[in-house]
Amino acid sequence: QVQLVESGGGLVQAGGSLRLSCAASGRTFSSYVLAWFRQAPGKEREFVSGISASGSRTNYADSGKGRFTISRDNAKNTMYLQMNSLKPEDTAVYYCAARMGYGLGTGVENYGVWGQGTQVTVSS
Repeated sequence: QVQLVESGGGLVQAGGSLRLSCAASGRTFSSYVLAWFRQAPGKEREFVSGISASGSRTNYADSGKGRFTISRDNAKNTMYLQMNSLKPEDTAVYYCAARMGYGLGTGVENYGVWGQGTQVTVSS
């Protein structure tokens, strides 16, 4: 089973950018559908973006459309989330998640492997 480790979080001013990375161990990384979720204090974990095993299909929550870009490099066992035009409401712990299968599920229950999370804080 793949193991996931996020990095790249930090403190940024509104309007700034961050790139999150999700590094995976395991030889079957390219078989997994991957996704980014986030959880703000006092709120439920929510879907941000997903990407198919090959990288050919992606989907986004409305909150990130036009600002966030998900990608993956299967040769490096790494997934990325480029976040531009950040807003204070993007402040959250960001998690990467993985699942076997084909569909780009958006529910927490669709994913069985999770990283430990990386904090993103956007100041106004």
